[in-house]
Amino acid sequence: MRRKTIFATAVAITWVVGAGTALAYPPDPPPASTAQTQLAALTVKTEGSTTGYSRDLFPHWITVSGTCDTRDEVLKRDGVGVTVDSQCEPTAGRWYSVYDATYVEDDSAIDIDHIVPLAEAWKSGANGWTTAKRQQFANDRSIAQLIAVSASSNRSKGDRDPSAWKPTNTSVHCIYAREWIWVKYTYGLSLQSAEKTALQSMLAAC
Repeated sequence: MRRKTIFATAVAITWVVGAGTALAYPPDPPPASTAQTQLAALTVKTEGSTTGYSRDLFPHWITVSGTCDTRDEVLKRDGVGVTVDSQCEPTAGRWYSVYDATYVEDDSAIDIDHIVPLAEAWKSGANGWTTAKRQQFANDRSIAQLIAVSASSNRSKGDRDPSAWKPTNTSVHCIYAREWIWVKYTYGLSLQSAEKTALQSMLAAC
């Protein structure tokens, strides 16, 4: 296993309270007022099926620079004191998993979560995209679509939307909803009625 040792910082705390600019976490989503407007603009429809879906249809962890791929870059961005070897594999660092408010010091116990899961995107419109657009979606660091979290919390989430899963760390419900809406709005994805109701409830916590 690749072991990490370092300390907690205000970066993680910033994301936890959902305020201010997180210096080393995903880009800040729009404020709640804008999220409300974006949410109202999304198409509400019955969710599609996973027929034909495969993660391979969303090429991910593409090379970003040198030996570093998307996963490596998110690990470096979201961790504290992260150092890497010649293959861009972390050799030191510590990560705060905002979903379950836990610290992780072993990058093999970290997953890079797609805020809007790939299967969820497929059921919401990505089944009609080109491979190039699905690749962009799966590797997009320009919006809050990728975040390093504990593997256990990510696998608990699976492919579920906010009507079926929310972070156990309730203090991040506001920012999680804003991020989810931002991603769906940016990519023109639809949402189902229960999902919209859950997001509205989470925005009420902002």
